[in-house]
Amino acid sequence: MVEFAGFEMPLRYSSVREEHLAVRGRAGLFDLSHMGEVRLTGPGAEAAVQLLVANDVSRLAPGAALYGVMCNEAGGIIDDVVVYREEDGFLVVVNAARRAADVEWMRAHLPPDARLRDESDGTALLAVQGPEATATVRGLTALPLDGVRPFHSAPAEVAGIACRLSRTGYTGEDGWELYCAAGRAPELWDALLEAGSSRGLVPCGLGARDTLRLEAGLRLYGQDMDETVDPFSCGLGWTVKLGKGDFLGAARLRRLDPDNPPRRFVGLALGERDIPRHGMAVLSGGARVGEVTSGGFSFSLGHGIATAYVATDLDPEAPLSVDIRGREAPAARAPLPFVRRALH
Repeated sequence: MVEFAGFEMPLRYSSVREEHLAVRGRAGLFDLSHMGEVRLTGPGAEAAVQLLVANDVSRLAPGAALYGVMCNEAGGIIDDVVVYREEDGFLVVVNAARRAADVEWMRAHLPPDARLRDESDGTALLAVQGPEATATVRGLTALPLDGVRPFHSAPAEVAGIACRLSRTGYTGEDGWELYCAAGRAPELWDALLEAGSSRGLVPCGLGARDTLRLEAGLRLYGQDMDETVDPFSCGLGWTVKLGKGDFLGAARLRRLDPDNPPRRFVGLALGERDIPRHGMAVLSGGARVGEVTSGGFSFSLGHGIATAYVATDLDPEAPLSVDIRGREAPAARAPLPFVRRALH
């Protein structure tokens, strides 16, 4: 167990490798109740979210969701979020470590005809991820799961517990995230664990969550991005809709060249014994040209992988290496995601 954002969180239940491979091959169950849930309602709710998030939420139908970033006036990323349009407004899911800062920022920019309610303490979030995730959840709900597309959600009872069932995740696998009242979470956890036991589902901790999201090329706030990093630099320019009108940070982002941002975000593949870590220097010709943002061992591929920032003007063909405790480990550029899975 480790402390994270005021929660005691399981780093692992068995081993990170075992849990990681279970998710890739079968299914894993995660407790993500540390995440924050902020609800915006009222006549001005859509305008409020449009101002706060760089993506365009006006195109969301009820039940649909999108990934986006909230930026400060300088174009730096305050947080990355998932936004759901619900029947009565919007649900914005924020990172646990950023919850207080996010809520303060959102309140400071809230129009008078919008209301904000931080529901984090009363909301639990469990996730079932992997090829057997849908079969596991299907046995516990009457909701026709095949009719829920990725990045869509619907209210449903799961094991007799009222949930919002969302086809989303942070692993690169098909799967489901289930939002429910915090007091019902232990009961829901037990029901999911029992339903998935015959399919090889195992409980998973933060360690496997991190190795899975890295293989999937998904960003981690505080490592891959923060308030000093613009969305174009970290490869999230696709979430910025400059044509939708004004939003916080838009003026600064319009002055940047999306194809030549201040930094460039790249994937790196290393050797079987090379384990890159956050903060290690990326070298070319012996000179420092960047820094690892996230790194580790890929249990799916059998070698080290990393994401890193490198100088925008660096020759794309220039050989790269990572300084691993004084040793230069050769690193080849690799497309993201490192592991691509077919989502249904």
